[in-house]
Amino acid sequence: MASLNVALPDIARETHASQTQLSWIIDAYSLVFAALLLLAATLGDRFGRRRALLGGLALFAAGSVAATFSSQPGVLIALRALLGVAAAFVMPATLSTITSTFPREERTRAVSIWAAVAGASAILGLLTSGAVLEVWSWRSVFWVNVILAVVAFIGAYVFVPESAEADRQRVDTIGAALTVVGLGILVYSVIQAPEHGWGSTRTLAGIAIGLAVLAAFVAWELRHPHPLLDPRLFRNRPFAAGTLSITLQFFAFFGFIFVVMQYLQLVRGDSALIAALSVLPMPAAMIPSARLSPKLAARVGARRPWIAGLIAVAVGLSVLAELDKTSSYWLIVAGLIPLGAGMGLAMTPATAAITDALPARLQNVGSAVNDLSRELGGALGIAVLGSALNAGYRNTLDTEGLPAHVAEAARSSLAAANIVGTRTGNTGLVNEARDAFASGLHLALITGAGAAVLGAVSVAFLLRRPRNTTDDSAGIATEG
Repeated sequence: MASLNVALPDIARETHASQTQLSWIIDAYSLVFAALLLLAATLGDRFGRRRALLGGLALFAAGSVAATFSSQPGVLIALRALLGVAAAFVMPATLSTITSTFPREERTRAVSIWAAVAGASAILGLLTSGAVLEVWSWRSVFWVNVILAVVAFIGAYVFVPESAEADRQRVDTIGAALTVVGLGILVYSVIQAPEHGWGSTRTLAGIAIGLAVLAAFVAWELRHPHPLLDPRLFRNRPFAAGTLSITLQFFAFFGFIFVVMQYLQLVRGDSALIAALSVLPMPAAMIPSARLSPKLAARVGARRPWIAGLIAVAVGLSVLAELDKTSSYWLIVAGLIPLGAGMGLAMTPATAAITDALPARLQNVGSAVNDLSRELGGALGIAVLGSALNAGYRNTLDTEGLPAHVAEAARSSLAAANIVGTRTGNTGLVNEARDAFASGLHLALITGAGAAVLGAVSVAFLLRRPRNTTDDSAGIATEG
């Protein structure tokens, strides 16, 4: 999901994708991934986790091969959705394997390593993509996917034993369908909002219908004997806090990655590799803070470092929101360090809260909910922050006096504005478009900072100290 962000400017130039289509190229993957995670986890439990893992990896490799031959944005969006289907079968096994293998006293430490790797892998994806894009086209990113999928397939085939639940429950297909339809309509409406207008009947009706379908999903799950996700689990306050926090963290994080990779390459003019290297201060702060987080939780309780991490994320994004086309790299570093440190501090207690709140028989559900929160947050973050970026860019860009076809191309994306401005020798249009993009960037990152603040307030409220408890970490370990 992260690695393709580096290639977006090249994709826009070669396929002539609009800003909205660029959002879909990224979000088609994460949206389908999130929508199918619970169903895929259930099918893995029923028919064999190893079988689901191997099948998902094989499909991921095949879809990536097909994507290397695509040249149309619509085809690329469809293939990214197929990769999301494959990933939904692969991902649930990772965290559930850890939480079911390690004893309770070592689980938080194991989860902290998982959280550090999961967060840093996004940056590794950016670096790998940036390196191959220096030599080859954007299609090389998908060839990297093929290689990784083949290696993972061999490793899973050799090392992962088959496992499945002895009690095979009926699959909740209606619940799965409601999830796919509800999330699809909601995210589609948000991504398309800048083109139709946020206050338009089409946008508001789409958002309302999406929320209504998701409400129907909740009602159905409350009645179903074997639900994909039992809404009653959210009565457990640590579980609810962890789920909401992960969703909002990755809402901000992946939305940030989506917009900043375009800023670095299209506004600052950095190469793909330099753009990827530019964000290295973030994982440099994230990895040690993720390892430090369980130690702090053991000493002062999980609540304090958790909230501090979310506030640090908001601070980092607020600093980065001040970027424009003339900003110094040191301003970028000043935002990346608190952003990375905050992600590391908040990820471990949030993930541990989800897994520790559930008994052993529900650990796979906990893993799926954690993955769902990450991917749904990422999908909505890209949709909302990408939409805010697009709206700010379109509203600020002045195309008065330009030929109609030039104006429409410039309004579609910054990459297109750079192309038409260069071809026509209109440097004023290029500069105007970069200023407009910076305006959209400000709106997008302030939105992400607001999500992080909402997460901090929610965690503080849900994990407020009970009257009869002296240590807030005890609430996470025992409540529910």
